[in-house]
Amino acid sequence: LYIAQSYAPGAIEIAAVLTAVVFASLTVFVFVSRKDFSFLRNVLMVGGLAAMAFIVAMIFLPSMGFELLHIVFSIAMVALAAGYILYHTSNIMRHYHTDQHVAAALALFSAVALLFWYILRLVMASRR
Repeated sequence: LYIAQSYAPGAIEIAAVLTAVVFASLTVFVFVSRKDFSFLRNVLMVGGLAAMAFIVAMIFLPSMGFELLHIVFSIAMVALAAGYILYHTSNIMRHYHTDQHVAAALALFSAVALLFWYILRLVMASRR
């Protein structure tokens, strides 16, 4: 966060607001629709594995001149994080017991942190 603040002042605040809006919108959607999003499990697993493979590939490939590729990857990761938020919120409503509040909070927090990180990357890229 220190690097983000020094590289693009104000980007953290913008990313935090955008993350809060996206998270609130997705949470309200799950609560209003009352839909079970557990069907997303396999899609999210494949998407997560594909993201990991892409990250490993980008470590070994030169990244010069691939700025557009990084932006597209960040957008895809925002979509993946949004899917995780839908999935975890639905699971919290339907499948978690009341004594599993810590596990539920950690699952949702990990998705929100992932969303914040990639929104921050997009905001920083837009300020270049």
